[in-house]
Amino acid sequence: MNYKESIIKSYINFYNNFDIDGMLGALDENIVFENVSNGEVNVVLNGIDEFRTQAEQSKNLFSNRRQTITAITDTDEQTTIEIAYYATLATDLPNGMKKGDELNLTGISVFKLAGDKIIYIRDES
Repeated sequence: MNYKESIIKSYINFYNNFDIDGMLGALDENIVFENVSNGEVNVVLNGIDEFRTQAEQSKNLFSNRRQTITAITDTDEQTTIEIAYYATLATDLPNGMKKGDELNLTGISVFKLAGDKIIYIRDES
């Protein structure tokens, strides 16, 4: 495992454990985060403060959550992970999903690093 994979796996572990401070420790101050669902960008966050706010809000939506890395592709420019995602809702959502409903998704996350910090994340599901 190279250093980039180690940083990404650490970030995923912090995510799975709802450890926001741990997640933020892996990120550059100028992190750019994008979420893509059904081919459309629906969230863009710029900077660690926006990321923290979103992470704090979203952690309360789930009673548990787990990203499992199923494959890693690493190039000089980026590292792409394939993930299996499982979560249980902790609250009712406006889209009709109810507390206790389970999510089972697959997707990819693209990471770019500068030094030992993540500078870009794009989640696609």
